[in-house]
Amino acid sequence: MKASDLKVWLLASRPKTLWAAIAPVIIGTAMAYADRAAHWPSALAALFGAVMIQIGTNFANDYLDYKKGTDAFERLGPLRVTQAGLVEPSVMKRATFFAFALAFAAGVYLVWRGGWPIAIIGLLSILFGVLYTGGPYPLGYNGLGEIFVIIFFGPVAVGGTYFVQALSIDLSVIIAGLSPGLFSTALLTVNNLRDIDGDRRAGKKTLPARFGRTFARWEYLLALLIALLIPVVLVFMTARHIYSLFSLLVLMAAVPTIKKVFTQTDGEILNSALAATGKLLLIFSLIFSIGWLL
Repeated sequence: MKASDLKVWLLASRPKTLWAAIAPVIIGTAMAYADRAAHWPSALAALFGAVMIQIGTNFANDYLDYKKGTDAFERLGPLRVTQAGLVEPSVMKRATFFAFALAFAAGVYLVWRGGWPIAIIGLLSILFGVLYTGGPYPLGYNGLGEIFVIIFFGPVAVGGTYFVQALSIDLSVIIAGLSPGLFSTALLTVNNLRDIDGDRRAGKKTLPARFGRTFARWEYLLALLIALLIPVVLVFMTARHIYSLFSLLVLMAAVPTIKKVFTQTDGEILNSALAATGKLLLIFSLIFSIGWLL
């Protein structure tokens, strides 16, 4: 494979969104380690599976948006390689199946380790990854994307990562999962805010397309604020892990990005806000996890 081919597939994988898959695994593993239940083969398999599900979902989105004609409208976001003619639709379709097959392979080990709950989580994650853009009632086209994101990139991902290591679950783990889920919702909101005009022309009824830019901006801010309040709730619940509250400092780092979201409509600037939100998610997950372990 040529370097140019690798660059195309890297674009198609949308690396700026992959922190949404990685961050919950970091948090779930840190919480398992704090409970002396870390199991590194399971953690690595969970990380690989989560990333491949995210890449498969991105590939499916690239392919299905092309088939629906959504990307034919003036696009402000990163390049869609199928629409741009860099990848044949049939090749992207096969790549989608391949990515999900790799996730499934990782899932076989995790199911052996964790049993039927992990089988259900894995199959539903792949199913909804496709249904986000595909099927008779695509979630992303009907304002249901946020529900999918907050659940599967939040409590499901963090809880699943913890469960395959500890072979048990705790309420605090599920609640902790709300933070990365809400950060990922903020990621989705920036994406939809940027594409609001094109989505309206294409009949894509995201929440910003339905309710407007002001709604989207407040949705973004509230998602971040609630995500940052979750560590406070956990400290009150457990009466421990007080150092995890250092993750609240992420709010200071988020101020420039919040200003962009509230004041800008330019696609390139909102693309930078999207990338910055992904970095905020990573920084939060690292600070929270280290604080949870201290």
